[in-house]
Amino acid sequence: MEKNTITYESFFNIISNKFNEEEIKQIKRAYEFAEKHHLGKKRKTGDDYITHPLNVAYILLELNVDYITIISALIHETVNNGDATFEEIEENFGKEITNIVKIISKINKMNYNEDTESNNLYFRKIVVGLAEDVRVLFIKLADRLHNMRTVWALTPEKQKQRATETMNVLIPIAHRLGINAIKSELEDLCLKYLKPEVYDSIIEKLDESREHMNKVLQEMQQNICDILLENDIKFQIKSRVKSIHSIYNKLQNGKKFSDIYDILALRVILDKVSDCYLAVGLIHAKYRPMPKRFKDYISMPKENMYQSLHTTVFGIDGYLFEIQLRTHEMNEIAEHGIASHWSYKEHGSVKIQNMMEQKLEFFRNIIDSKEEMDHDIEESINQELLKQQIYVFTPKGDIIELPKGATPIDFAYKIHSKVGDTTIGAIVNDKIVPLSEPLNDGDIVKIQTNKNSIPKNEWLKFVKTSQAKNKIKAYFSKQDRIIYENKGKELLEKELRKRHIAFNDIFNQENINKLLALTKVHEIEDIYFGIGSLRYTSAYIINLIIEHESSKENLTNKLINNHTDFNEDYNSDIIVEGIGDIKVNLANCCKPIKGDDIIGYVTKGNGISIHKSDCYNINNIKDRIIDVYWNESVLKEYLTDIIIETTSNDNPLLEIVKVTSSLKINVINVKSFKTDGFDNYNLSIKVKNIQELNNLIKELNKINFIKNVRRGN
Repeated sequence: MEKNTITYESFFNIISNKFNEEEIKQIKRAYEFAEKHHLGKKRKTGDDYITHPLNVAYILLELNVDYITIISALIHETVNNGDATFEEIEENFGKEITNIVKIISKINKMNYNEDTESNNLYFRKIVVGLAEDVRVLFIKLADRLHNMRTVWALTPEKQKQRATETMNVLIPIAHRLGINAIKSELEDLCLKYLKPEVYDSIIEKLDESREHMNKVLQEMQQNICDILLENDIKFQIKSRVKSIHSIYNKLQNGKKFSDIYDILALRVILDKVSDCYLAVGLIHAKYRPMPKRFKDYISMPKENMYQSLHTTVFGIDGYLFEIQLRTHEMNEIAEHGIASHWSYKEHGSVKIQNMMEQKLEFFRNIIDSKEEMDHDIEESINQELLKQQIYVFTPKGDIIELPKGATPIDFAYKIHSKVGDTTIGAIVNDKIVPLSEPLNDGDIVKIQTNKNSIPKNEWLKFVKTSQAKNKIKAYFSKQDRIIYENKGKELLEKELRKRHIAFNDIFNQENINKLLALTKVHEIEDIYFGIGSLRYTSAYIINLIIEHESSKENLTNKLINNHTDFNEDYNSDIIVEGIGDIKVNLANCCKPIKGDDIIGYVTKGNGISIHKSDCYNINNIKDRIIDVYWNESVLKEYLTDIIIETTSNDNPLLEIVKVTSSLKINVINVKSFKTDGFDNYNLSIKVKNIQELNNLIKELNKINFIKNVRRGN
């Protein structure tokens, strides 16, 4: 019988060293919220219900997760086993935490009632499928670990049901996430309740020889220490007797307990990868390695990102010792999986997080593009997450991860979409194979390409990855567009011939620009596509230009005959001194907006370029400069950039966007970057004039975490 040992006081002593003052304040609020909504409720163990979320949060602390995960863990049962509502949670803790709690609540309501392979697969698919945020899985695993620690309080039937579900559904997910600390304990606990006689037998046998094994283990550990110290290698070393479940697996494979020699294990943690290889060589020099037991998972990691060197050596008193050698970071990932690196963005290990995100990113990709795909979500989850992965090599030795059954075409698109599109053949292990041939673990794959080659529709019948399927479909969608564009241009030219109008007479650059503005598209090819796909008729497009030419001629005659000032009806936002209608362009280097002091520069063949008068590009230019000014009668929006420097690292973009929205300013693009660890942003926005821009800067500067706002050009 196990009792909870984590108290409110011990928990908060730990978080005081892990989080900042504001985060600790939020965590305490979450605990108080959970305590209030679980008040009066008891667990089957007889403990107050609050002990469960407290223990779940404590387990997650050991994985070094972020404070959002801790808060979510503390309140994760306040709806299902309390009187809280999701609206109340959102009001107190925001949308992000509410979404995590909602998904956990859904998962915890699922009823596992049938131990079949198809049912196990289905439940794994659902659990992972619901977890759009990987932190949901961290909390679910910690939740189950605490429940398994206290499952003794349930009936024997419920104990077996809970252990079966854990073994078949959750342990495979813990393995895939690489959270070994949780996976290993769950395996032992499941064995304890599913096969108590076997579990007790192993415990009994271990107890009989534990004293002697510990003595031998300590002696071997000291000898390894001496070897490393003599060679000036910095290290940490840990020793352990193998887990009960690990010993059980060996017994299942036909071994007798007396034949299991490598129960003793040593783990050596070093500073550098090179030290790992040096140390294993030094150990082999003194202790004879067991043949075929050396594994290099550093150069070829497991699918859950596990990296380590494994060797088994004949050591003291004839015992076999399994020795693992790895770096500190590898050890973190081996023990706690990607959870331990959840907030590593600040420490430069974005790659680690991205590798984990790839494990779940396919799920979000499927949802985003499900209308374009001809297979359902369950099939994709089955193929790309829950099926066995294989690892194949490029000729240079780079490792590519693919689902089992993947083909050279899947491999090619994993390298690059251009490689996939131009693939004409594949050489696997120095043999030419069909492009539909399934690859195997460890294959070396060379793709043959031809720059003039294109994808084949039949590839869709055998490729396995959604990436390859989407790229092939995207190519043919693009080809269809080209066909529509060519058809549209042909129809346009035919209509012009009917009217006896030369194409170049009417489709000059000025008219094309006007046409793009009137139809609100970006390039002339969009017009052709619109005609080819029957969005427009060719007559409609030609009439738009002719009507514009006619109205421009009428305007000119009116100005001449009535001696009206040109700028009263002028349809451009820039008026050039002494010149009528002429092409002007706002310079990208300084992005002038209405209200700026401006000056014109006469370009060669591209009209007049409008710059701010203090633009560095024209500071020293005297030739071809011309006076220009803003046409006050034209209302337009102008593109400009602002740089926002903050003193926050909690992604404060939402507050910034709230200000732009309240002022009805359109944000076109956002780029983020960090300075001194803080979040900064470059916003591309559209404003009507300099006054509107200055007002935005003034309002943004009122936000307490904003350090400075300045114009970006």
